[in-house]
Amino acid sequence: MTTAPSLKIKIQIHCGSEIAMGPGKADLLDSICEHGSISAAARTMGMSYRRAWLLVDVMNRCWNGPLVHTSPGRSASSGARLTELGGKVLAHYRALQDGIADASRGTDYDALAGRLLSEPRASQKD
Repeated sequence: MTTAPSLKIKIQIHCGSEIAMGPGKADLLDSICEHGSISAAARTMGMSYRRAWLLVDVMNRCWNGPLVHTSPGRSASSGARLTELGGKVLAHYRALQDGIADASRGTDYDALAGRLLSEPRASQKD
């Protein structure tokens, strides 16, 4: 069985040596927005709370304001939420992803896909 060639473009926005935003961080922001906590977001994504917190920490340090606001405790206002800036950064990142996905469908991709093998050869001599 052969599969059609696929193109995967991953967008990473760097801040110095850190990745300020990428697909995984965007997914984490979506999950925080949905679940209202970093720990619940981490659980649904199959990552540790510590890993999720470190990713949030990097994001909060890389932009001109925090993307995630946290409130400790057990009250109704506790947990985590995206700040206004966090919502805007996420929306712009998703729009950028959509634009690149749209751009990847066209004549240039078709030209490359038409020349791509479905599987690599066993060796360069084949």
